[in-house]
Amino acid sequence: MQNTRTFFITGVGSGLGRAIANAALRAGHRVVGTVRTEQAATEFGRQFRGEAHVKLLDVTQFDSVAPLAVVVEAEIGPVDVVINNAGYGHEGILEESSLDEMRRQFDVNVFGAVAVIKAFLPFMRQRRRGHIINITSMGGYITMPGISYYCGSKFALEGISETLAKEVKGLGIAVTAVAPGSFRTDWAGRSMVRSARSISDYDSLFDPIRQSRMDKSGKQLGDPDRAADAILTLVNMPELPEHLLIGSDALGLVSAKLDAMQTSLTKHEVLTRSTDIA
Repeated sequence: MQNTRTFFITGVGSGLGRAIANAALRAGHRVVGTVRTEQAATEFGRQFRGEAHVKLLDVTQFDSVAPLAVVVEAEIGPVDVVINNAGYGHEGILEESSLDEMRRQFDVNVFGAVAVIKAFLPFMRQRRRGHIINITSMGGYITMPGISYYCGSKFALEGISETLAKEVKGLGIAVTAVAPGSFRTDWAGRSMVRSARSISDYDSLFDPIRQSRMDKSGKQLGDPDRAADAILTLVNMPELPEHLLIGSDALGLVSAKLDAMQTSLTKHEVLTRSTDIA
């Protein structure tokens, strides 16, 4: 019989976050889920009928995150698993996308996640146990035209997760970066923020990519419920990995990227080594 755990999951209003909350409750765990609006909180509460706790939180309101963690720990109990799921995708050619759009992307996907981590780490450190799961993306490994801000944010969260895992391993705390491939969520649909087109030089490259992404929204290979089940399997593993890909498309694309990187490293090895002091 697995131990009952308390999960703190950001972004449970829809998509993968909602699926993870469902899976955790089915497995008999306690769930504290966050949403950004009263309407989403009402809907979440109606669906789970008191089985889960819902809290209002905009992760970009950084000063409100730590006080919420204090309330959750005091009123609901020690949090065993933190899942940073809140995030969104920004799509746009870099030259056409404003710095404000980049800041917003990083505020949500990176700074918001770090704020949640920092809020719960003192409690986990004191107890010498805990598991932090950061939902990144295969876009934290691979890139494609038109999502530079998104990939940049996910590359950053991958690096932060891996570094943090080394810092807290000796304190009984595990950190896993979970990188999904393409799943049937609203990521590429109504949740995606798209910059307007303005430079015709990019039309032939990017317009087909944008159209294809919109056409495939809702038809992706990945099943969010199966992804949630995989994450529940992850938290029960005796040896917790620092990285986990979910989705066969993620596995194929990331494997190809790593193979290409190794080929490039080997090809340029002489030049790479030429910079050492003789």
